Amino acid sequence: MFSQVQTVSVLGSLALLLVILEFVRKGRLAEEFSLLWILTAGVLLVLSLWRGVLDLLAAAVGIFYPPSALFLVGFGFVLLLILHFSTIVSRLSRENRQLAQALALLRAEFEEAKERK
Repeated sequence: MFSQVQTVSVLGSLALLLVILEFVRKGRLAEEFSLLWILTAGVLLVLSLWRGVLDLLAAAVGIFYPPSALFLVGFGFVLLLILHFSTIVSRLSRENRQLAQALALLRAEFEEAKERK
């Protein structure tokens, strides 16, 4: 029998999964980013449904109220997402700087060629 907390966590996990899938379907979330989100929602759903695993996880970490372990798992996945997005932003920043430098060189060459005419 599901407790009220378990019911809410299952519904919340399902809602998160459905929102992610809808965002991917509408093109508001790229497929490459959706994988981590789908994994997060899937793990939360499994832990919400399978209370034994949640109890084991909570006991291993030292959490006395097992449903609060869901927050720990969710927080861990959010940290992974932030790290993933940070690497993407760093790469884009580096590429942006390289493009700006290349544009400046091309602009200088263009101005030089224009002055020679």
